Amino acid sequence: MLADVEKSTPRSQVPKHPQYDLVCIGFGPASLAIAIALHDRAIDARVLYIEKQRSFIWHAGMLLPDARMQISFLKDLATLRDPTSKFTFINYLKSKNRLVAFTNLSTFLPLREEYNDYMSWCASHFEDDVQYGLETTFVKAVNNDNGPIETWQITSQDTETNQSNIITARNVVIAIGGKPKIPIPITGLESHIVHSSSYSVAVPQILKATSKPHSIAVVGGGQSSAEIFNDLQNRYPNSSVSLFTGASALKPSDDSPFVNEIFDPERVDDFYQLPHESRQQSTLSNKATNYGVVRPELLDRLYEAMYHQRLHEPDQRKWQFKIVPWREVVGVEKEGERIRLRLKNTSTGEMSISDDSFDLAIFGTGYERKGHETLLESTRGMLQGEKFAVERDYRVKYRRDMVKEGSGVWLQGCCEDTHGLGDTLLSMLAVRGGEMVNSIFGSQAQQRARL
Repeated sequence: MLADVEKSTPRSQVPKHPQYDLVCIGFGPASLAIAIALHDRAIDARVLYIEKQRSFIWHAGMLLPDARMQISFLKDLATLRDPTSKFTFINYLKSKNRLVAFTNLSTFLPLREEYNDYMSWCASHFEDDVQYGLETTFVKAVNNDNGPIETWQITSQDTETNQSNIITARNVVIAIGGKPKIPIPITGLESHIVHSSSYSVAVPQILKATSKPHSIAVVGGGQSSAEIFNDLQNRYPNSSVSLFTGASALKPSDDSPFVNEIFDPERVDDFYQLPHESRQQSTLSNKATNYGVVRPELLDRLYEAMYHQRLHEPDQRKWQFKIVPWREVVGVEKEGERIRLRLKNTSTGEMSISDDSFDLAIFGTGYERKGHETLLESTRGMLQGEKFAVERDYRVKYRRDMVKEGSGVWLQGCCEDTHGLGDTLLSMLAVRGGEMVNSIFGSQAQQRARL
């Protein structure tokens, strides 16, 4: 796919013509779905993917034993767009000689570990088109003396050597995912605080002795926090673990078929056309599908573990594993070699300090998705409005007189406000990848799709 072009340019030299037709910043599932759609359409284009990790891996910190996907394998990176693609999950299984064995499992939900292997298998087909170990620092428009902008300059930095890398492209897709969010100051407490995104990588390095009686806090009431709370009971069997949630209880996710239709790709059109207030109301009413909720089968497993403790010890304060509702963690205090949590009773507003002290607190408190604003800050003056709003096809709304037709910037995974709850989810990627190719490459993509 790549033309024979230089992959980097000295800072003092900016090519007159863009080196690439498309540069995707971030090579996670969203950009991978675009790569697959480009392959399936046989688009002849100069494309480069830039990724800050040293290799492809998806949510490395949450690849827990026995953790399963929350979507059907049919919502892979290709099937809903083109079931005949070589990049379907079924073809992956066939290539690995596991198709019959997987069928015998009678499940639509593969292990998360296997799904990561599937995506890594897909990514391996595009290794010549990816530059790993580069973190993009900013994107700016290249002035065109003859008229509107038609070239974008992308500056990245090698994560090991700090060497700068500059390339240019006619079109840019920003798909950098979310930044782990910890909603309290943690300066000076980094050795005691971990975000769920790095759980299975960071925690074993901090709590190296698995048989010691550590004291661990888990913060959050969603799927990640519940999975970690469950995993810690096996990983550190002699430790005490407390899960704190501001809700009244751990609540189940709603993936019933009628509700699940909000993630149908064709629903995006309807959602995008809604007034802003209606979008907000729709998102709020459907949050139980994705935010602060837990798969029912995991809730059953956790409740059974709690009940087993109740069988032997009626006093919950003496339990080894506790779930503490109505408590929002609003701060952390150092106490010797441990920490205590500052808690807010979400029912009464009363503030308190945790009875127990902890060696470590793990925050399953979600992600911020504003990284594109930093990358594109130098282009803010070109926007139609104050925000980095996007069209239905995810193209940033720059002023029409500023950017030439056939050139632009597209956003992925940060458009929930305009494109619905499915924007950050895997289930949309196959169809959306095809839409992105159609939008960027226009008639060439449409013609190839009809062949």
